[in-house]
Amino acid sequence: MNILITSAGQRVSLVKSFKKELTFFFEDSKVFTADLNPQLSPACHISDRSFKVPKVTDDEYINCLLKICLDNNVRLVIPTIDTELKTLSLNIEHFKKYNIDIIVSDYSLVEICRDKRKVNKLFVEHNIEIPEQFNVDNLVFPVFVKPCDGSRSEGIFLASTSKDIKDEHINNKKLMFMEYISNEDYDEFTVDCYYDKHSDLKCVVPRQRIAVRAGEVSKGVTKNNFIVSEFQKHLSKLEGAKGCLTIQVFLHKKLNRIKGIEINPRFGGGYPLTYLSGANYTRWLIEEYMLNKRIEKFNGWQDNLLMLRYDAEVLVEDYNE
Repeated sequence: MNILITSAGQRVSLVKSFKKELTFFFEDSKVFTADLNPQLSPACHISDRSFKVPKVTDDEYINCLLKICLDNNVRLVIPTIDTELKTLSLNIEHFKKYNIDIIVSDYSLVEICRDKRKVNKLFVEHNIEIPEQFNVDNLVFPVFVKPCDGSRSEGIFLASTSKDIKDEHINNKKLMFMEYISNEDYDEFTVDCYYDKHSDLKCVVPRQRIAVRAGEVSKGVTKNNFIVSEFQKHLSKLEGAKGCLTIQVFLHKKLNRIKGIEINPRFGGGYPLTYLSGANYTRWLIEEYMLNKRIEKFNGWQDNLLMLRYDAEVLVEDYNE
């Protein structure tokens, strides 16, 4: 009854949360990690054991991952980065044959989430407002430009005038041109949502993004606000959703109005704040998938809890490349 966290990288807090919650139920169970380079992954040194795996695009990636699971009695696989979600979602049923659950949303939803244009359509279908979208012929400046399949804030920029839009941008079919949402009018939130096996929403924790570094929140605070009721109303059922989904929205500072930006069907980098606020998605996954328990709706997490993240060290003795 062990757990494997893939592409572990720097997810030290996530690994620690799974270690704590897993041993609460199964004293001798272990949390393992996999990474392209475990030697240089802090999370891999914190886990009970780590494994080196090829790139997710490698033909042998799935076979390698399955062998690790079978050789080490792994019951749950927890992915952590966008680029592995499609491949893993395509192999959900394959792993289930061996009584191994990959905690990832269905392929149909993952495919939508990897294309922000499709995400916009999904928001609209669920009556969630989105920023106004432009094409290159009707731009309204300032305009926000970002790739439809990007992550970690890579490739995004704000174009103040038409001079900022070059031919390379016009000819790039992956770029989206969107209404600029001013931080004078809106606050940005990442919302951690827990969906059970039946894609029913069980918990909503909005985290206000006070400061961000490399696309990941470095300072944030929980807020029990209008977002919670709106999600419970419009996103109570999201077909194919499983486990933790992080949904980014803007909330108007004065009006009860939100605008949906993107959906990431995985644990976000700021999940430790949600976990420490009392919304224990880590434990719920163990209870639901390993103990076959029903997860009840939960809204008892701590409001106005501030998280200030900082760099810490993991020291490895006798390191050799």
